[in-house]
Formats: sequence, C-alpha cells, structure tokens
Amino acid sequence: MERYSFQAESRELLDLMVHAIYSQKEVFLRELLSNASDALDKLRLLSLTNAVNLPEGHVFEIRIDRDSEKRVLVIEDSGVGMNHDELVNNLGTIARSGTKEFLQQIKEKNTPASELIGQFGVGFYSMFMVAERVEVFTRKAGETQGYHWVSDGKGEFTIEPVEKDTIGTRIVIHLKPVDEENGIEDFTREDVIRRIVKRYSDFISYPIKMKVIREENKEKKEVEETLNSMKPLWTRKPSEVSEDEYHDFYKHLTHDWENPLATITLQGEGTVEFQALLFIPSRVPFDIFYQSFEPKVNLYVKRVLIQENVDMLLPRYLRFVAGVVDSPDLSLNISREMLQQDKTILQVRKRLVKKILDTLLDMQEKDREKYTKFWQEFGVIVKEGIGADYENKEKLLSLLLFESSAGKDLITLEEYVKRMKEDQKEIYYLTGESRRVLETSPYMEAVKDKGYEVLFLTQPIDEFMMSAVHEFQGKKFHCLNKEPIEEKAPEVSEEDKPLLEKLQTLLSDHVREVKFSTKLVDSPACVMTKAFEFSPHVRKILGEKYPFGDERRILEINPKHPLFERFKGIYEENKEDARLEDLAQLFLGYALIAEGTPLPDPARFNALVLKMAEKL
Repeated sequence: MERYSFQAESRELLDLMVHAIYSQKEVFLRELLSNASDALDKLRLLSLTNAVNLPEGHVFEIRIDRDSEKRVLVIEDSGVGMNHDELVNNLGTIARSGTKEFLQQIKEKNTPASELIGQFGVGFYSMFMVAERVEVFTRKAGETQGYHWVSDGKGEFTIEPVEKDTIGTRIVIHLKPVDEENGIEDFTREDVIRRIVKRYSDFISYPIKMKVIREENKEKKEVEETLNSMKPLWTRKPSEVSEDEYHDFYKHLTHDWENPLATITLQGEGTVEFQALLFIPSRVPFDIFYQSFEPKVNLYVKRVLIQENVDMLLPRYLRFVAGVVDSPDLSLNISREMLQQDKTILQVRKRLVKKILDTLLDMQEKDREKYTKFWQEFGVIVKEGIGADYENKEKLLSLLLFESSAGKDLITLEEYVKRMKEDQKEIYYLTGESRRVLETSPYMEAVKDKGYEVLFLTQPIDEFMMSAVHEFQGKKFHCLNKEPIEEKAPEVSEEDKPLLEKLQTLLSDHVREVKFSTKLVDSPACVMTKAFEFSPHVRKILGEKYPFGDERRILEINPKHPLFERFKGIYEENKEDARLEDLAQLFLGYALIAEGTPLPDPARFNALVLKMAEKL
C-alpha cells in the first residue's frame, strides 16, 4: 500500500469543502454523475477511433447502489477508468490553472465560500461535504490491473493494487450521519436519489440504473429501474424545456455551480443542419486568460459525442461560451485536423457567432443592467475580437461599453455619437491607468472647454484594440494623448524657435521633440506619444522582453503659461543660465506626473520643488 499527501492547494480545497456552509449538499451526486458521464464519453470516443478495444458485450451505463443500514452509497460507471498515475494526479492534485488565484480570492474577499466554490468547480471533492470516508475502485480501459484509492479527506490518501473484473470506476461513499439542518439528507433513500437525478441529471445520455423494491402480486421483488429519461435537451423544442432544466444542464456541462447569465438555442436548417444549445456564464472562469484554456463546447454527430472542448466552433474572443453543437452532416470519425478544413464546421461557426452577437446586442438593448454585468465580466475578452474578426467588426464595436467624462454610467459608441456637439467632428478618447488620473489630466482641457465628451480607456488591451479601429458611423477616433497623424503643427515665431530648441537640448535624454500645444489651457506642459506607438502604461505591462526602440516622448508646451514666460525671460537675459535646466525639468516632471508616469529622477524633481517653495 502506498501513502500520499494531498497537494497543498488540494488540502485547502478539501478543507473548504468539508467545512463549507453550503445548504445544497445534494449537488455532490450531480457532480459524480457528471464525472461518470464524462468517463463514458471518453471511452466511447476512444472506441470510435479504435484506440481501445471494448470487451465483448460492453454496456455503457451508470449504476447507483445503496445500503441504508451501513450508510453507504455507491456510484459506478463502465467508462474509461484510471490507472495508478491518473489516480495520483486526478484525485491527489488539482491540476488546473488558476487554483492559487482561486484560493487567494477566498482569503482576500468576504464572498461566501459556497459562491466561490461554485465559480471554481471542484467536482470530485464535493462528496467530502457528505462523506466520512471515500473509496475508489478503478481499472483503465486497455489495462488489466485495478487499483483501490482511499481517503477521509483530511490530508492523505492511499493506493494499492486490486483485482477488478471490469473496466470503469466504482466510488464507495461512507456517508456522514443524517443532519437535515445542515443539508445532509438520507442519500440512501430511493425518493431522495430519484429527486436529485431528475433535477440535475435527467438528460445524461447514458442510463442511470438503480435497484429498487417493488410489489408484484403482493410479493416484494427487487427490480432494476432507469432513473433518467436520457433525452438530450438540445433535441427538444425550447418551449418544452424549463429554465431550471437548462440551468441544470449547464451545470452538468461546465461543473459551474451558478446559473448561466443567458441561454441560447439555435436550429440550423438548409445547406447545413445542426442544433446548438449555448450558454453565457455569469462569471468569468478563473483560468480563461491561460493559454491552456479550452472552450467548453462539445461536438456531437447524431447525439453521439465525437469531440470535447472544440476550439474551431467559436473564435477565441468567444471562448467563454459553453454548450453543445450537434450535426448529422459530419463524419463520426472526424479529427481535430479535419475540423479546421471542414466546410460544414465553418458554416456552423459563422451561424453560431452571428447568433451569439445578436443575442448580446438584444440583451444590451432590452436589459442594460444584465448586459452591464456581462460586460464587466467578459468585456476585456470581447475586445480581443475587434482586431481579429473583420467580418463582425461593426457588431463588436456596437457591443463595446466605455467609461465617459459625462458621468459614471457606461455608454455605447452609438450613445456617444448621438450626444456629440454640432461642431464636433471626432470621437475623443483617452488611454491611461485609471479614470482618476484621466479625469484631471491636461489632455482634457481644450475639449472640456468646448463641452465635448471624452471616453476613458483604462485596460491594457484598449490600445491594441484602438489600433484596429479608425471610425464608427462615419466619425473618426481621436486619442487625446497621442499625436494625430494629420495634425497641423502650430506656427512658431522666429523669436520662439530658439526657446523650443533649448528645451529640446536640455531634455534630450527623455524628449525627442518639443513643440507648442494647441490643447492646453491651464497646464504648463504635457507629454504625447506618436500615433502608432504604445503608451508608457502598456510598455510597462509588456515588460523588457519587447523592444520598443526610441522611448523618448514628445513634450508639448503651453506658450501662454507663466512658467514658459519665466523660461523665456531668463533665456533672453542669459542663454546659459543654470535656472533654464531647472525649469526644463519642471516642465517634464509636471507633464509626467499629470499623465501618471513615474519620473526619471524623483529626487531631483523634489529638490527643485522645494527650491521653488523656499522662494515663495
């Protein structure tokens, strides 16, 4: 017998499950039945591709056995099973990106543990809410050796070889005493099991069987009954399916414990026949920004699962959508490589994308509060599509929500255009680290005086997105902290040219050009970025591994500001006066601070400010 300790993160999650005050502890059975269904799906896929030879007469099924006196519940499937290493890896660790972030959120937030558990989804571990001890007997398809896994969920588990006649997995749960006040029902009772299966797992496409006592001719007999209807939801008319049934199917599919934000049904007819049942989650998955993230969209052919987590059915910017697609027009043995070239898949994908985007636009129009919730969770992912999906670019632009100088509510581009002043020709926006910095930035001064509204873009992806956007409804975009390509430089008198040249010389390490500004009203200076360059905010996020070339900025000076008048007066008296260097540093320091960018030499700037204060 081998003894192992759970991985540290798994121990924390186990402890959370055991002590979680979660009233619906019955969901452990849903999770185990979903896992059993997944194991059967995997075996059927392997058999379709001839990767595994099934035993003669193999039956794909799930069985539930129970012993009320011994307080034992057994869930058994004839699926793919596990070998020794898979037991260690699958049941001893949680090999999932985002685990640390999940645990950190539990520590940092006051959100109820049950809500956070639901966001993460921990299937197998959920049984420890109701179990004193768990045993797993399993044998992998294609192998002869079986294994016995045992744990009480308190930090350790054991594994030993065991004889097992059939492939698949048998989970034996030694239940805690009944405690209905804390959600622990008698999970060995027939009516309790039937209710849970009917509610959460009726649509599972494999029979869930259980032996029950029935009376025939006044004689009690033990008979085997199938508890679920096995009819896939996506084959039924939407009018015949309740909202609860859709929600339970979503939870079965994704192992999420929360209801989806939206349910989408689609029937494809004509050149390509297919049925689709899709869901938009309520919360962004923890691991969605990891490269290894796989969309939870499964592909069926005539109700037979042929591939899980198919990434070709939706573009990457819709990877948060979960669901199933079923088409009779595909081959049962189609490979992932073939999917990329298959014309049927490409047509299905086009229809799915259109339906999802139309659903979101409809939500935005009819239920703004719900759509705002969606946007706060998934907006940053949808933005990825602006530069990647030219065909749907206009719809995606219509989906965008922005912070604005006009108020706290998020607005659409269409709403912005409708509110534009009569003399306003462009859509103005600012990029930066936070709304707080942008609201008080010098870039706002000229447009604020004219009463123009400004959009605030504060996410790193915004600059990438806007590089692919040029106009909306005939209105061009204008980034106030970037130098416009076609901007006409203000005229500079012969008297002032030497002053700008002197500033350029004094600040040459940090500034590539000094010019007069047309946008400043009250501020002495601001720094600008070239139209096709990234801002310092984005450069900082991308880090040193990306070479950016000349990182020096453009310094714009307000020629009407007293600070420039002072610089001009000193220069006319003595072109080499040391005070010119100090004033030049003040121009640059002010501009960088106003932008929210760190100073190149904070100590020197502080000394200059103190020096000025002493003269007041």
